Order: sequence, then structure tokens, then C-alpha cells
Amino acid sequence: METQKVKTCFTITFTNDQYHHAKAYVEDMKKHKARVFWRGKEGKTDDELVVEQIAHRILSGFYNTDPFNASRHIVRMDSVATS
Repeated sequence: METQKVKTCFTITFTNDQYHHAKAYVEDMKKHKARVFWRGKEGKTDDELVVEQIAHRILSGFYNTDPFNASRHIVRMDSVATS
């Protein structure tokens, strides 16, 4: 199977509850340094990790139980294909 590379930039919104949930998740992950969560995250700040967790959950559909809700969180998306 041939794969392609796409660079995508998302503009998202999130609630205070979503922020606090992601922050608690990152704090819990700090207790488990051997987990897959940490792959590729070396040197990132806590704020970067929290925002990445929020984006991951939004883009993975954790917060998107209906199409209207999804459109509330994902405000904008710009993509460009690279070779």
C-alpha cells in the first residue's frame, strides 16, 4: 500500500472542562513514563501536552457525538499534500 504525506493545521476550540480533563490525564501520564503516550513527546511542555491531548480527543471523535458538535470544535482546517 502506498502512503502519502499531508501536513494539516487545525484551529479548534475547547471548554474549560475539556482543558482540565486533559491536564489531569497528562498529570496521570507523568506517573507512567514507560507508556506509549510518551513516544515522540520528549522535550514538550505541559501546556503543549495538554493541548495535544485535547486536539487528539477532538480529532478522534471523543467529543463529536453528532455532526453539529464536531463543527463547533473544529473551526478551520488547512491541508497541503507533500511528496
